[in-house]
Amino acid sequence: MLLIRRRAGESILIGEEIEIQILEVAPNRVKIGIVAPPSVPVMRKEAHLTRQQNQAAACTPDTDALAQLVKKLTVFSLEKAKKQDENNPKIT
Repeated sequence: MLLIRRRAGESILIGEEIEIQILEVAPNRVKIGIVAPPSVPVMRKEAHLTRQQNQAAACTPDTDALAQLVKKLTVFSLEKAKKQDENNPKIT
């Protein structure tokens, strides 16, 4: 990790296309501005982590919930078939 001290109004360049501007320094936080090309995604780390967690949760099936759903569907299908058999008696 590179550590650089900057004051409000000063900047840091990353390569030729990305500029980090120090806009304001307060006792508990620093306000920065980022100038980057549209092809470079810029987001807060906590927002990125939350997005990753949400995507992982959306992709991971809850096996218990799936098992309960299969059980309910099986019972429903059996009950439906039984009602159809009762309504349509077989002629022999």
